[in-house]
Amino acid sequence: MYVLIVDDEPLARKRLRQLMDNFDGYNVVAEAENGEQALHQVQALKPDIILLDIRMPGMDGIETAHHLSKLSKPPAVIFTTAYSDHALEAFSTHAVDYVLKPIKQERLKEALDAARRPTRAQLKELNAEDDNVRKQMCVKIRGRLELIPVDEIRYFQADHKYVTMKTDAHEYLIEESLKSLETEFGDSFTRIHRNALIADHFIVGMTKTNDGQNCILLDGIDDKLEISRRHLALVRKKLKMLASQR
Repeated sequence: MYVLIVDDEPLARKRLRQLMDNFDGYNVVAEAENGEQALHQVQALKPDIILLDIRMPGMDGIETAHHLSKLSKPPAVIFTTAYSDHALEAFSTHAVDYVLKPIKQERLKEALDAARRPTRAQLKELNAEDDNVRKQMCVKIRGRLELIPVDEIRYFQADHKYVTMKTDAHEYLIEESLKSLETEFGDSFTRIHRNALIADHFIVGMTKTNDGQNCILLDGIDDKLEISRRHLALVRKKLKMLASQR
């Protein structure tokens, strides 16, 4: 079983590697010091198991596990942390186990053995009630994972089973529902139509087409997204609020 160790503390990684040396049938293939590095290592090395710290700068372990769940063959995740207060969040990702530091050899071996079981269902997705809001979106481009900062996204627009995610220069297709995106990012994105969410930060105003249709204007792109009559009052209210804050 190939194992990836992910922890922002070098001494913690060294300790885990030393413990792993005592177990037959497991091979540490790499280490990573944050979630973003971990995603790239998983893509390149395809480990069977990840020993994943939770509190790390940038992308934490919970968000990393969420991104991993989007892979067709995700590795089994064993959270290794000094904090017991993240257990509920961790298990909502269907992780295999949650091992508290200082990690004991017997406890780690127990978790590793549990990780030998099939784990696709265990990592399927975060619980819909998870309070963690992603700072980056993970997309697959030509077979590779790319991380797109949420604060660069202008809008999400649904089209059948896919959602288009638009930045200033690129479009990406993601397999997530607009409803789930609205639930997660509702504090910073506004619904303007049954098929569109727009980033509040990039709203610059409204305009009307020649046939009288109201559309939203977004900074950095020429796209004009239709505002439905149902959502028009909310959009006008949001524009007033944003104008008062700027």
